[in-house]
Amino acid sequence: MKNSIVFLCLFLLTGIFAQAQDKQPLSPPASVSEKIGETLVTIHYSQPSVRGRKIWGELVPYGKVWRTGANKATTFEVSQDVTIEGKKLPKGKYALFTIPGEKEWTIIFNSKHDQWGAYDYKESEDVLRVKVKPATADEHFEAMTFDINKEGIVSLLWEKMRVSFQVK
Repeated sequence: MKNSIVFLCLFLLTGIFAQAQDKQPLSPPASVSEKIGETLVTIHYSQPSVRGRKIWGELVPYGKVWRTGANKATTFEVSQDVTIEGKKLPKGKYALFTIPGEKEWTIIFNSKHDQWGAYDYKESEDVLRVKVKPATADEHFEAMTFDINKEGIVSLLWEKMRVSFQVK
């Protein structure tokens, strides 16, 4: 009987450890880079997934600063001075925050790029804010994704939403 209990415990522990090793992080790290002219644009972020949840207006509330991803704040880095939606942004690395809205989003470039989420976010550390319109994406994006094309359009894609801004 004692051997049976020991065997059962070892069997269960082996199964638990095997499952733990197979698990993917819920919001895995991701990055995207693109050269726009001579300027390298790089975004580092964590990819939350929809997983059957209502995203816009619930998981990500409207009208509140969002880290624009999961875990650490998303970072946006440019190797040269650029314009974002026609407004100047000096070269450097920034935390990329957003304020989602049903009809308009605010894109925020904050000087404190190394922070966890938006818990320590301070508006006084913003370097630039621009407003853009959200659109319906052509397809469903289960994992939040950033895309940068060679024409300088940066897009956030998640669920059925596309939010884009122009980098020149």
